[in-house]
Amino acid sequence: MKVDLFDFELPPERIALRPARPRDAARMLVVRSDGPFEDRGVRDLPQLLRAGDVLVFNDTRVIPAQLEGRRGEAKIGATLHKRIDLRRWQAFVRNAKRLRVGDVAEFGGGVTAVAEERLPDGSVVLFFEGEEPVEVLLERAGRMPLPPYIAGKRDTDERDREDYQTMFAAEDGAVAAPTAALHFTPELIAALDEAGIGSETLTLHVGAGTFLPVKADDTDDHAMHAEWGRIEPETAERLNAVGGAGGRVIAVGTTSLRLLESATGEDGVIRPFAGDTAIFITPGYQFRAVDGLMTNFHLPKSTLMMLVSALMGRERMMAAYNHAIAEEYRFYSYGDSSLLLP
Repeated sequence: MKVDLFDFELPPERIALRPARPRDAARMLVVRSDGPFEDRGVRDLPQLLRAGDVLVFNDTRVIPAQLEGRRGEAKIGATLHKRIDLRRWQAFVRNAKRLRVGDVAEFGGGVTAVAEERLPDGSVVLFFEGEEPVEVLLERAGRMPLPPYIAGKRDTDERDREDYQTMFAAEDGAVAAPTAALHFTPELIAALDEAGIGSETLTLHVGAGTFLPVKADDTDDHAMHAEWGRIEPETAERLNAVGGAGGRVIAVGTTSLRLLESATGEDGVIRPFAGDTAIFITPGYQFRAVDGLMTNFHLPKSTLMMLVSALMGRERMMAAYNHAIAEEYRFYSYGDSSLLLP
């Protein structure tokens, strides 16, 4: 399909630079396969779902993966993208032509890394020197890796260390937040429990590749980035029982959805999973695992805009986005939410 089919005009003032406070005060657009759109709020979720439904959250934790430093006199910036092993990370490097293989980059606070290899996608393999865990080094020298559409408009600050982390964050490794879950609070989870709506967690370490633009003209020519994920056997077993009991599996965020679909066979059975996934979901894809999706509003011509169009239909989603823009919903990572129920 032509990538231009997923384009739309978004007024810059619709991009949220801070999240709603409290988190569950965000608005939520309910989109079904037909009928009118519903302008609701995240706090309405217990009334919009049914007893027996299960929400699936991503428990990845965002690390301070944005680094500023020098190689000699040259300034460089690095955004960690994907862990290779305990001391090595793939990174997208700003001013990369000044960092050659074998060079040492200094990021302050005694944090140094050797450029070991340049990969075909243009990223660089960084080996972090020393004996302290890399996570400790990043806490000392790194910043929260806010998306370019926020970081380009304001500086990252201490508030972002809390704001850009979900209440489920437990497993270090993401360099972007699973933003649909940013709307949840303990009070909302308690209300969902009381309504008989369950929850499960999986882990998908979101990479910086999620923000890379689709440069191809046709979706067939786009190379999707890989991310590491895990679904425990017990989680898969409980999720497989949901449908038999009359419930629905609702993914919270495209990251949860992508991992669930990666772990599910043509028989519709979700299996335990541990490894990389580079699944690219576009219209025509037959969903196997999920019955719905809660997600924020995505960028034009992005792989995530293609994913929600696959779930609900392209024309339906374009109409929903036009409605959201007209009704002044807040877009992207710190913005409002949508509940998609095909």
